[in-house]
Amino acid sequence: MSKKKVKEQEKKGTALTEMDLTSPGGDLQAYINAVHSIGILTPEEEKKLAEDLYYRNDLDAARKLVLAHLRFVIYIAKTYSGYGLSEADLIQEGNVGLMKAVRKFNPEAGVRVVSYAVHWIKAEIHEYVLKNWKIVKVATTKAQRKLFFNLRSKKKGLDWLTDQEIDSISKDLKVKPSEVREMEKRLSGSDISFDPLADSDDDEAVYSPSHYLQDEASNPEDIVEKEMMKEENTTSLHKAINELDDRSRDILQDRWLADEKLTLHDLAEKYHISAERVRQIEKNAMKKVKQSLASS
Repeated sequence: MSKKKVKEQEKKGTALTEMDLTSPGGDLQAYINAVHSIGILTPEEEKKLAEDLYYRNDLDAARKLVLAHLRFVIYIAKTYSGYGLSEADLIQEGNVGLMKAVRKFNPEAGVRVVSYAVHWIKAEIHEYVLKNWKIVKVATTKAQRKLFFNLRSKKKGLDWLTDQEIDSISKDLKVKPSEVREMEKRLSGSDISFDPLADSDDDEAVYSPSHYLQDEASNPEDIVEKEMMKEENTTSLHKAINELDDRSRDILQDRWLADEKLTLHDLAEKYHISAERVRQIEKNAMKKVKQSLASS
């Protein structure tokens, strides 16, 4: 990495440390971009910082650990999208969980910080969703809130509305009959425990929000692990390529990494050598890169 890029990265990291880490603020995308500009810690760096915090109460080490793991809060928060809650608020709550986890993390536990922090991050997000669950389910738009308050006053009893009553209410409130039926269903729904109660039977436990609130199609721990592996593999690959001589490195980049890839004959003309010689250089370069990756 050039000195210019290093300085730019350090500048971005410094700017982020000056932000309120518990909240993405008004510009969510700027926050996400800033978070992703911070590199992932190596296992050795992470362990050293964790030990400095745990044994010496080094608050600067805690700050660095939090900064390096903010990206994972974003990944986890995204799995709770689609429930009418602000992504920025979900990230904010997840950040609180991350900071709690970092503070309590024991470096002798034999796990990475992210594996430990996932449960704290999810716990804070769950608590936030729990507090907002009824509001989200009943009315999330201005039109729905208007219908909600008016429907409660127009509903004569606990029985379900008849088709005639629904038509009358929809005309009075200038909404579709289907919207009246949907709001009636929401009003009729009762609050339920987020987690199954101790004496709940199997059916009640299955329908508790904790079992279906999160998008299980994308497990946060799997996302974190894959992202870490991707970052580490990318870093190792660039390091291996940079160890090659200039011509070998350029040939690999032109053949495999460039947007407009060159053919063997294009490169033969570029370096004034035969296409077969280009193929040999490419083969040897690939071999060296694989050996470097295997030993890293």
